[in-house]
Amino acid sequence: MSDSIFDKVEEKTKVKREDILKLAKEVSGTDLTDEDNLRSLIKRVALLAGREVSEEKTEHIISAVKKDKIPKDFKKTL
Repeated sequence: MSDSIFDKVEEKTKVKREDILKLAKEVSGTDLTDEDNLRSLIKRVALLAGREVSEEKTEHIISAVKKDKIPKDFKKTL
């Protein structure tokens, strides 16, 4: 990923590039079709970003992941 994407993410979320890369490394190879793994990842990302994620929002995210409705090109969403 380019530095500009990390810069935009850090600007919007206050989460540092190093923290993003560390989390990505930790979850690499994790089966994200497994709901327990997804819930764990959502909680970790929320904690990292200092945000609370409601159970309703968690369910919405899990549903979107299962239906493959997650953007593939994050440059367009930033």
